[in-house]
Amino acid sequence: MEVSSAFLGPLHVLEVCLRNGVDDRLTVLAGRPDWWRSDIKFTFVAERMVQDSIKKCRIRKDVTPGSVIAELPLGFWVGLFGSGGSCQYETTLWRPALRKVFPGYRGSRRDLHSDLDHVRAFRNRVAHHEPIHRRHLAADRETIVRLLRLMSPTAASWVVTHDRVPEVLARRSAVIGGAASPSF
Repeated sequence: MEVSSAFLGPLHVLEVCLRNGVDDRLTVLAGRPDWWRSDIKFTFVAERMVQDSIKKCRIRKDVTPGSVIAELPLGFWVGLFGSGGSCQYETTLWRPALRKVFPGYRGSRRDLHSDLDHVRAFRNRVAHHEPIHRRHLAADRETIVRLLRLMSPTAASWVVTHDRVPEVLARRSAVIGGAASPSF
C-alpha cells in the first residue's frame, strides 16, 4: 500500500500532462475544442470511449469539451499513440499533431506508445490495488519521469522534487524485514 500510494502523485501528473497535451494538439488539428466531432477518424475502441464519456456527461448534464475530456480514460489517450489500424494514426495524428505533445522526443511513435502503454498498465495495477512489490519500481518511476521530461521539464522537475517514491523505495528492505512499519 505504501509504495502504491507513493506512485499516485507521479502517475497523476503524467496522466494530466498527457491528457492536456493531447487535447491541446487535437484542438489545433481540428480547429475546434470538441475535436471528437470533427473529421478526425478514430478506431472503433476510441470512438466507443468517446461515446461512453459523452453519455456519462449527459447524465450529469455537463456535456462541455472540458467535461468530456476529463471523463476519457488513460487508455484512450495512450491508444492515440498506437498504430490506429485503418485510421493510420502515424499519418493522421502523430506527424501532424501528437509528436508535438513530446517536444523533446526524437524516437518513433511506436517506441513512445510502448512506454506509455507500459505506464498505463502499471497505473492500472496501482489504481486497482493489485500487488506491485515484485516489479522493478525504480525503473517504473524513471519511465514516468522520463516521459514527463519529454512533455514538460517543469512538471518532471516538480515531480522529482515532491514525490515520495525514492524515500519509500529506500525503506523497502526495512519494511519487508519488519524493522520499519509501512505508512500510506
